[in-house]
Amino acid sequence: MIHISVQQSAIDIAAEMMRAEAAGAGAVATFTGLVRADDGVGTLELEHYPGATEAALMKVAEGAIERWSLSAAIIVHRVGPMHPGERIVFVAATAAHRGAALEACAYLIDRLKTDAPFWKRETRGVEASWVEARDGDHAAAARWDMSKG
Repeated sequence: MIHISVQQSAIDIAAEMMRAEAAGAGAVATFTGLVRADDGVGTLELEHYPGATEAALMKVAEGAIERWSLSAAIIVHRVGPMHPGERIVFVAATAAHRGAALEACAYLIDRLKTDAPFWKRETRGVEASWVEARDGDHAAAARWDMSKG
């Protein structure tokens, strides 16, 4: 089972956990990302390309399902304006065993950060600037190209 959602509304962790657990496997690994207040960020705004973003996230989820024989892969990503402390992303991987679930969860977040078309703008006071993916994000995603799992 794959569930992909790109939404402006807040992420309901309890509902997403129920969805992951309903897949009926022995392990569920999750990651929840929060908006950071780095260097005085007051607002983070995400834009996306509807259709293309969901397709890219689906490709990431399909890759995880195939690679780790998952029962479920879930990706929920917010768009629009958000403030420090708000949930920006939730991923879950459901597998027969914890090792596969943990690795797949890491893969999901690492790949979506570079493979999905999101544009981020940070606002500090009255100044706003666009943010590119960090070198660390690219390195984290690339490690899955070299690894067999």
